[in-house]
Amino acid sequence: MRVSSEFSKYALEYNNYNVIQNMVIQKLLEHVTQKPKNILDIGCGSGALCRAINWEYEHFYGIDFALGMLELHPKSQKIELIYGDFNDDKLFEKMLTYIYDFVFSASALQWADDLDRVFGKIKELNAPVALAIFTSNTFKTINKTASINSILKSADEVDEIQKKYFNAEFEVLNYKLEFESTRDMFKYIKRSGVSGSRKILNYKESKRLLNEYPLSYLEFEVAFIYSSKM
Repeated sequence: MRVSSEFSKYALEYNNYNVIQNMVIQKLLEHVTQKPKNILDIGCGSGALCRAINWEYEHFYGIDFALGMLELHPKSQKIELIYGDFNDDKLFEKMLTYIYDFVFSASALQWADDLDRVFGKIKELNAPVALAIFTSNTFKTINKTASINSILKSADEVDEIQKKYFNAEFEVLNYKLEFESTRDMFKYIKRSGVSGSRKILNYKESKRLLNEYPLSYLEFEVAFIYSSKM
């Protein structure tokens, strides 16, 4: 299953499960002191960033590769939703025909096939950025318990790449999300979309992980990239 299809499958439930994503969005918005009028949201999902913006804007462009998410996104004459994959260079060719005052991306770019190339394309948009990327210490204890290697880049790797393209502040934050039971915890992983559609454990291995996971919470690590002049 591709990542995009998993996000579409759980789109109707996603708004009830994206607690950490909403916290990430609030953190991004704290660093925006101006009130940009023309906004691009890369990986807009069901519109959490759009809903969180508390100022008047002229145009909001939202890009996502999951149609199920775009169907749930707020709609208005000011909002233009674009079905597309940020891994596709042709999408950025289209986006270069617009002018943006600000580019956001909240918890989507960790799924870039080539983060270096995608950062380069974002740089070409010639606008300040506020980006958030989940990094390899997300689900650290789950991965260790199950002997799984994270498919996400480390915070150091993200920092090394972003330095090539942005004059930016780089910050790494860790979050914990408590659950009443391990079963609820793993239900969250499945329904929030943060698993990236990985199904590498069989039933027996999954049951063992459910029984042996030692914590009452999930761990998340997020790298934030903020343009220095915002």
